[in-house]
Amino acid sequence: MEQAPAVVVDRLTKRYGARTAVDGVSFEIARGETFALLGPNGAGKSTTVEMLEGFRTPTSGTASVLGVDPARADRAWRSRIGVVLQTTGQAGALTVREVVAHFARIFPDARDVDETIEAVGLTEHAGRRVAKLSGGQQRRVDVALGIIGRPEVLFLDEPTTGFDPQARRAFWDLIRGVAADGTTILLTTHYLEEAEQLADRAGIIAGGRLLALDAVARIGGAAARTPIVRWTDAGGRHEVRTDEPAAVVRAIAGEPADLEVVRPSLEDVYLSLIADTEPEEAAA
Repeated sequence: MEQAPAVVVDRLTKRYGARTAVDGVSFEIARGETFALLGPNGAGKSTTVEMLEGFRTPTSGTASVLGVDPARADRAWRSRIGVVLQTTGQAGALTVREVVAHFARIFPDARDVDETIEAVGLTEHAGRRVAKLSGGQQRRVDVALGIIGRPEVLFLDEPTTGFDPQARRAFWDLIRGVAADGTTILLTTHYLEEAEQLADRAGIIAGGRLLALDAVARIGGAAARTPIVRWTDAGGRHEVRTDEPAAVVRAIAGEPADLEVVRPSLEDVYLSLIADTEPEEAAA
């Protein structure tokens, strides 16, 4: 029998006076899926996720996480989710093992402390104070605290902000391991490459509205992914969007030095979608 989705969002709306932060957003996340919610600052990403975590109450619409309305959830439900916020208030005077062990005592079926520390790659730092770790290592502690309770759903809010490229890629490997264990993951990120690397599907939100929702490789629709041929000749600069770029290239006379064939990436699609909302947001 097919499992019910881990997350169901139906026309979810959040208003603050005259301002609408989230405007009728709807989507589902399947069990075991990694879903990325993308959008610029102020788009409504964090507000949406906070309603799913039970930290904010919707103005209208409904949300269900593991079959429960987060706004009415109890401690038993909270033991089934994991949350990794953008910033945390960890006790820097404690060691990695002490912090993880403290959180483990909160959950009824916690993972083994040392196994969790090993899973996030901090075994050799288990006896070090959290305050003495690098930023990337501290972020790994955040994830350890997020997964110590064996969550069925893990919320990751901008998890690699401030990471250098090497630390970011190491962190991706960690998250892939969490996903491989069957954990459903909802990720918000500003890094489009991160979404391409980690997510099965993505939603793009701007101005509080969901603009696109699909598998990462298909988001924006086929037209948005159509290749573009660009070149310059005596007649000026040319740009042709076509499903047959090779045929266009063969038809070009001579050898233009700046000839290029561009296959739109997720970043190209994302920027095109949110560009249409910018004048409205500026007016607001």
